[in-house]
Amino acid sequence: MSVVELEGRALVAGAGAGRVLRLEEPLSFWGGVNPVTGTIIDRRHPRCGESVAGRVLVMPYGRGSSSSSSVLLEGVRLGTAPAAVVLRELDGILALGAAVARELYERSPPVLVLAPADWKALPEGAEASVDVSGCLRIAG
Repeated sequence: MSVVELEGRALVAGAGAGRVLRLEEPLSFWGGVNPVTGTIIDRRHPRCGESVAGRVLVMPYGRGSSSSSSVLLEGVRLGTAPAAVVLRELDGILALGAAVARELYERSPPVLVLAPADWKALPEGAEASVDVSGCLRIAG
């Protein structure tokens, strides 16, 4: 089995692993994700009904409210947060939620920004892991 390694910029360092859930459209955690279940509840989002819990969530950037950080924080507390968040563009709101979770609960998903070409190459459903250095590994 081959492994592809991509170097990203860690907004919040950490380690996490899971299957890739690739969102082509941005998602607001506030009103878009149920923190109790980790399910996408935004009925206008193409991936409505799917769960971000324990997944390597790949999306271009977060959309919407600054309250998204508190929804991510609550997901970490309840164990329904993504295992890692991989973005194409910087998102300070999601990074803030992950950083606060690390302070309060001593755990959080890493938040990583990849170059657009690398971000585009991440396949849906692949097994992926992020390490504390910001390296993303994809098994394939």
